[in-house]
Amino acid sequence: MSESKLNIYQENGYTDRKDYLECMAGDYGVPLEVVESMADVLGESEMFDGLVSALEDAEGMFEE
Repeated sequence: MSESKLNIYQENGYTDRKDYLECMAGDYGVPLEVVESMADVLGESEMFDGLVSALEDAEGMFEE
């Protein structure tokens, strides 16, 4: 019955990990590939804390 349990992404209003990372990429203006790499390095435990901090630091670095 664990399938019906919401995952951490759904609990935070996202469909899944991909949806969350795509939203973060758009929100912070960081390419999706970079967001995915950061998420992979930081790991699942930092998805809503460390990743957000890293994206705040990277915000604006990818503007043309």
